Amino acid sequence: MTLVSSYRDNRELLLNLALRELRSKYKRSFLGWAWSLVTPLATMTVYTIVFKLFLKASPPPGVRGLNVFSLWLMCGLLPWTFFSTALMGSIGSIVGNASLISKTFFDRRLLPAATVSAAVVTHFIEMGLLVVVLVGFGDWNVVLFLPMVILLVAITAAIALGTGLLLSALNVYFRDIEHFMSILLMVWFYLTPVIYPITSAKRYAKYIKVNPMTELTNCFRAVMYYGKFPTVVDLGYSAAFALVALALGWTVFNRLQAGFAEEL
Repeated sequence: MTLVSSYRDNRELLLNLALRELRSKYKRSFLGWAWSLVTPLATMTVYTIVFKLFLKASPPPGVRGLNVFSLWLMCGLLPWTFFSTALMGSIGSIVGNASLISKTFFDRRLLPAATVSAAVVTHFIEMGLLVVVLVGFGDWNVVLFLPMVILLVAITAAIALGTGLLLSALNVYFRDIEHFMSILLMVWFYLTPVIYPITSAKRYAKYIKVNPMTELTNCFRAVMYYGKFPTVVDLGYSAAFALVALALGWTVFNRLQAGFAEEL
């Protein structure tokens, strides 16, 4: 069964699992869904103070001369936060649902997909707010580029899902993977030009651009902040990496899932 047909045939269960993820995320929380906005805003404030005021980071002006560092930052920070949240959630999705797996028979591949799907919903809420703010600053081009933004979110989700399928399966047998990835993601974040313009790292730019999240960050900023289509190279490289990640993750997960119940 292919990836698309598997998720299509089990779409009702996938939806219910995703809703369960969303309901449990802010359960018994006073602010509830407001945390999906408070957290990135607090992060933006910290990075803006450090990189704009202290380190004097100055990215090129955006569309119509837009020169607001916090907005430039959020155009890259929100996609990264979505990717890292979806990836870490999917990595722990199999181990975290050990009791469900041992008691019920269902397609285990739905668990990482449900986690990523829930992260997509939260991400669209955050991106929707960012679009409104950008329009308020005069960046009406972002409305025209919304279909491209949705495509970029889909590519990001595909990378997170493919990598999540791979690592969630391995995490059942090697529990150190989840802990290792939390450290690796921290390093990965600083190797991605999210909080600094890539022009400030000219010496290492060719190495940083190997990172697929660098190209995705460039694409998000191109359509949302600079008001232009991303380059074919950036978009093609990101899409190709997503397909490879999905193929590899799907293959490894299928081969290892038979032993999940016994290992858990």
